[in-house]
This record gives sequence, structure tokens and C-alpha cells, in this order.
Amino acid sequence: MDIRYLTKLADTVSSRNLFSLFKDEKRSEKYSLSAAGLHLDYAKQNITDDEFESLFLLTKQANLTENISAQFSGAILNNTEQRSVLHTALRAPESVKNDVLGVQAQEVIETEAKMASIVDDVKTGKVRAITDDKFTDILAIGIGGSYYGVKVALSALVPYHLQGLKAHVLANVDGDAAQEKFNKLNPATTLVVISKTFTTQETLLNATIVKEWMLKAARNISTSASSIIGDDIISQHWYAVSTNISAATAFGIKEDNILPMWDWVGGRFSLWSAVGLPLALVIGNKHFNDLKAGAYLMDQHFQQAPFEQNMPVIMAMLGIWNRNGLGYPSLAILPYNHALRALPGYLQQTDMESNGKSVANDGEQLDYLTAPVVFGQEGTNGQHAFMQLMHQSADIIPTDFILSLAPTSKFLANHDALVANCFAQSEALMQGKTLAQAKAELLASGADETEANRLANHKTMKGNTPSNTILMEQLDPKSLGALLALYEHKIFVQGVIWHVNSYDQWGVELGKQLGKEVLNVMAKPMADIESETLSSSSLSLIRRYKNNLENTPS
Repeated sequence: MDIRYLTKLADTVSSRNLFSLFKDEKRSEKYSLSAAGLHLDYAKQNITDDEFESLFLLTKQANLTENISAQFSGAILNNTEQRSVLHTALRAPESVKNDVLGVQAQEVIETEAKMASIVDDVKTGKVRAITDDKFTDILAIGIGGSYYGVKVALSALVPYHLQGLKAHVLANVDGDAAQEKFNKLNPATTLVVISKTFTTQETLLNATIVKEWMLKAARNISTSASSIIGDDIISQHWYAVSTNISAATAFGIKEDNILPMWDWVGGRFSLWSAVGLPLALVIGNKHFNDLKAGAYLMDQHFQQAPFEQNMPVIMAMLGIWNRNGLGYPSLAILPYNHALRALPGYLQQTDMESNGKSVANDGEQLDYLTAPVVFGQEGTNGQHAFMQLMHQSADIIPTDFILSLAPTSKFLANHDALVANCFAQSEALMQGKTLAQAKAELLASGADETEANRLANHKTMKGNTPSNTILMEQLDPKSLGALLALYEHKIFVQGVIWHVNSYDQWGVELGKQLGKEVLNVMAKPMADIESETLSSSSLSLIRRYKNNLENTPS
């Protein structure tokens, strides 16, 4: 059996009434499990034991057990770049680091100790700003994996932020994004962390204008000795996470303020490394370690649990069933927690950049589809936006609902309403509303027969939309770590089943290459604008841009 067989297997399933599966009174109990502080209810998926049996055959044929062991032991899974995939080692105990990383383990352990020392020194005021004040703000500069993980954790863990220290992230190359940060920050008390290669265009441009902003401010700052502060503000206020030490020091960052990165840590899985320094600075070492501990609990569950009771494997196989069997092209991520509002964007990158491929590991073209289109928004906002389409369009969009059982605010009535909406939406997407039900409701509300017949079709809902519900007792560093690791492993399993390399991103690189070409063309005089690489459409757009720039009053 292979993935293509799933379409045939699903022929009789797509028209099956999902709600009818609950005639099995034990379905909810059978199709749910708990691990690493999370609870997964997948009873609302359009699947039965027989179909699960076929899906688990795929795990055997793809040698999933061996691939899981290979990842955690450091095998070269990223075959196009000849790299191991060992971000999981960063959240493991030292004994595991020593076993897996060998001689490199000591450097990793020393880096973690140095990172912890920086956090403590900033917190206590041992490390201070150039004015001898304590730092008040952290500005993290990065993009992609150096941005999304930090962003989602910062917003998710606001109750754990230390007093007196605020965090900000800067990724977008749009100058307005930088200006927005400048309007909120005092350069004299802002600590900057930049990640990670010193070659990415967006990060370098942003780093350069932040540096200029700081240096300009430094000219107006005097120490108690009335000396003028110059480049010292960069060497004292900036930290870098990079292997490119020469570029970082040339930029003005002290070598002692540079934390290493390893090629076996992919960008979108780098939160667990020193890329997480801005987060650690804001939530403190204990909570940062709790985040890693939660992820490690999920790592252990993933490695040890039988596939039939393995949360990441079950979620992965359900995703493959929905994508390749039932033919659903999308996945909605709906966290019913305001604190998790950044999670859909994070999972867009983690999922679509990892498995958005059409070529197998061996270089052959695939004849089946891989990663879904991932989108989402916090509940209940999504209910008043795209969920109209989810209920009444012809498209079926599988959904992950995510919820913290305990509120993080004192407004308990609001939390009750939030929880009720979360549970109700998954039920509504599954049950839908038939024409007969819609007509009966209209008649019961006082409409006459003619009016009921006229409106009933407009009030029907297709139902049959599958969903998972992921619950955590409370949203804290440990549960967040487990949640992020759950999705990491789910995506890895799907990559194994689809036979793709989940750890390269050549599509991102193409955009970077053409971006450089466009900039080179834009630098030419108007009369000389030409390119063998760019289309006439792009050249025309460049001319229009330059013409507008030249004719805009300064």
C-alpha cells in the first residue's frame, strides 16, 4: 500500500456522516489521549479503526521507527545540505547531549551556561546600559525561524515576563516596522539581539538602521565624565547569535557577546538555542528551562509511545488522511487563547516551509500532494471572519482547536464564553445544519411556510468538517514547550511518510537570489534598466517605481 491508495480508500468515506460515528458510545474515550501535559481529542475526525489500520501500514513502509531513532541520534536527515537535525538535543539533559553530540556537547553546555549568565546579569543589573542604567527593553532582530519562535513564545508567556523589561521583535524589512519600534524605545536603555547568519538581506538592513539609530542617539548622550559615547554603545548593547564571527565583530559586536549556532539547528527549530536569548531575558532562566522541559517531555513521549498511542504520530497520520485521502487542501489553526494569537503564523512557517515540497528525497518528482495551506486566527475573532466560509462554502477545512482550560485573566465569565465558543465551533463544524432542521427552526420562530421555504437553503451548513481539540490545563512555559514540540514532531512524521526532506528550504533561497538581482537593476540609471533574468513585467514595475521616486518631492 502507498499514499495513492488512500484516495481509493476514502471514496466511501467522503460522503459518510461524521456525526453518525458517535453512535459508538466509546468513540470519544477511544479517540483521545494525554501526553506531556496536553490532551488531544480527535474523535471528530472522519476516520474509523479500519482506516487507521491502513494509515499505520504507511508508517511501517516508511520505516518511521527507524527514522525517529535516526533523527534523535544525529543521522544526516537533511540530505541536500548534508546536515543532522538535532534541535531536540538542545532541550535534553546533559547526559543526552553528551551521548548524542559527542565532543560538541561541551560547547553546547558552555553556550547554555553563558546564555544563562547573560540573563542573570541583565536581570540583576550587573550588565548595564552605556549610561549605567538598567536595560528596559530587548529588541530582537531576525526573520523566519529567528523571529517566529521568539514572537509566539513572547506573546504566549506575557504573565511570566519579568518586571521592568519589555521585548520587541523586528523582522519585516519595511522601514515602517523599524520606525514603529523606534517610537517605543529609548536607545540608551535598549539591548539588541541579532540572529543569525549576517547574510540575510532583511536582517542586515534592519540591523544597519538600528545601529545608525543608536549611534545617532549616542552622540547626544554623555557619561558622568561628560565624554562622548561612540561605538561603545554597539559593543555594550548588542549580542549576536551567529557562526559568522568575523561579520559580527566587523559590525561592532564584541566577540564575547557572540553566541554560537550549529548547522544541525534549523532556523525554524532554533527557539531552543541561543536564538531564544531575547525570550530568556524577558521570562528568566527558570521559565526558559521550563519551556525546554515541556518540549523534552513531548520528545520522550514521541520516542517511546506506540504509534497507536503517540500524539504526534496520530496527528500526523490524521493530517495525511485529510490531505491525501479525503483531498482537503487546507488546515486551520484556531487557538482559543489571545496569548496564542501568533501561533498560526508560527505554524504556517514551520509546516509549509518544512513540507511544502514536490520532490522526494531521492530527487524524483512526487505524484501526490504534501503540506496543506495553513492559516488561522485567535478565537473568537475567526468566527466573525473566515469561519463563515468554513461553515457554508463547499470547501471542507480540517481544524485544530487549541485551548487552555485555566484562564490567564481574572475575567472568568469571559473565559467561560471563550471555552463554550471553542467547543461549540468544533461541534457546529461537524454537525452542520440540514435543510429540514433549518426549515423547522424558521417555522418555530414564527415564519410562515413560504418564508421558511425561501430562507431555509440560506441557513443550511454542510457539517462533516473534521477537527482536533488540543487542551492544556494552563498556558505556561512547560505546556507551551510541549505544544511546539508536538507540532515539530507531527511535521517530521509527515515528511517521512511523504518521503520529503523537511529541513531544507530552497524556495526561500530563490526569492533571496532574485531579490538581489532586482536591487542591482534598481540601482541602474533609468535608461540602462535591463536584465536577462527578470521579465518585462518586473522591469516595467521597476521603471514605474523609479519614476515615481524621482518625481516625488523630497
